[in-house]
Amino acid sequence: MLTSVIERILGQPAWVVYLVVAVVVFAEDALFIGFVVPGETVAILGGVAASLGHVSYPIVLAIVIAAAIVGDTVGFEVGKHAGPRLLGLKPLARHRDRLERAQDTLARRGGSAVFLGRWTAFFRAVMPALAGMSKMHYPTFLAWNATGGIAWGATVVTAGYLAGNSYARVEKWLGEGAAAVVLLIVVVAFVVWHLRKRRREAAEDHG
Repeated sequence: MLTSVIERILGQPAWVVYLVVAVVVFAEDALFIGFVVPGETVAILGGVAASLGHVSYPIVLAIVIAAAIVGDTVGFEVGKHAGPRLLGLKPLARHRDRLERAQDTLARRGGSAVFLGRWTAFFRAVMPALAGMSKMHYPTFLAWNATGGIAWGATVVTAGYLAGNSYARVEKWLGEGAAAVVLLIVVVAFVVWHLRKRRREAAEDHG
């Protein structure tokens, strides 16, 4: 039996889980909130919910991939039409160094930067708009966007699915208490890794 905390997170109706996953993953790239609320966290939770039989794995996977691709496309169009005005937005102005690094990566790598940016929260949020600002041809952008969306979506949802299965097995073998301890260790390890990653990125920005 799952702990009450996990029940509250994943105990919503299936359609609510689908909707939340779709909206957050879409908004991450279309509305540039990825460096505040990474869509990968919600996508992973969707995979966990699927592993526990609460939602369908194929449906969650399809939703994450579609939302990622469509969200990037909207971000591309916003960057294409809004242009440099985007860079003057207050939330983005605080990340000037990281934006310049993203623009440099885009200038050097072209379309492949869209694929590579998919794997870092901040780059995932801003790269589509920067690609639109750079006047990249949309077919080029779409090819790399779709490839990145499929690869990233499959990776994060499957990671959540496997993590959920592991939790269920530990719970079955060792009992709820031991499973909760294992889950706590995993969560703490993830938080520590995430904080160290953010500090390393901040140090690079000011280096």
